[in-house]
Amino acid sequence: MELPVIVGVDGSEPSLRATDWAADEAALRGLPLDVVYASLWERYEGSALAADLGKPLEEVLAEDIVEGAARRARSRRPGLEVFTHVVPDEAEEALVRESRNATLVVLGTRGRSGVAEAVLGSVSMTVAGHADCPVVLVRGSHDNPAAGPVDGRVVVGLGEGAEERAVVRFAAEEARLRGVPLEVVRAWRRPAHDPVDHPLIVGGPGRVHERRAADALEAALSDLPPEVKVHPRTAEGHARRVLAAASHDAELLVVGARRRADQYTPHLGRVAHTVLHHSRCPVAVVPHR
Repeated sequence: MELPVIVGVDGSEPSLRATDWAADEAALRGLPLDVVYASLWERYEGSALAADLGKPLEEVLAEDIVEGAARRARSRRPGLEVFTHVVPDEAEEALVRESRNATLVVLGTRGRSGVAEAVLGSVSMTVAGHADCPVVLVRGSHDNPAAGPVDGRVVVGLGEGAEERAVVRFAAEEARLRGVPLEVVRAWRRPAHDPVDHPLIVGGPGRVHERRAADALEAALSDLPPEVKVHPRTAEGHARRVLAAASHDAELLVVGARRRADQYTPHLGRVAHTVLHHSRCPVAVVPHR
């Protein structure tokens, strides 16, 4: 059975941009799009949404939101199979549950007011930390479509451990679908205790750590599809800063998130947490255990 691309909507402009991204992604993958609205979001956004649409609150229905997003997706991608449904639950719980039967979950990340932004931010971060499938967060101010220009690229940060290969494979598939290069970045840092000022060993310890980063890159790239053009790169510095900088001219930034057995405790790690807040392009969070 083909698992759909799911987009969580709430009627806000960022969620509509997320709908655009999700429609592009579903079309690229040849998958259906499922537009999901968690009805308890009205608890936080009902009044603001009513004002935006120029309707009394009692006329603002969940069906209006999902059908409006579905029409937008069909208009953007004619022929795309689009489903809609309303889930009577908190947004976080509903979307995490839906992720168990999805290829990908897509969310916007900015609301229309300070309170709405805080709530939607909490939803996005919680889903990214707990979902069973990759989650893409599309920043509300960013209008970079999934089907980007031919000179774009997908960037993936390579972390520690053999399980990170699954993250790189996901990024490689995204690059292949778009027909763009894949840049695989491994950040490295010289430990604070390494000597740096002795004239006979200046640069030596640093070269050791850079070589280890290069070896990790080589191992991770050994089984990627040959049709994907890969640009491996090592960079000295904090991974979160290196990747945030790399996002400025990328179509998509991909990072991994190690899942804990305790599903009540989100664990994105500092790298994923930082890039989700500071990336200039959509961010895909790929879970691994």
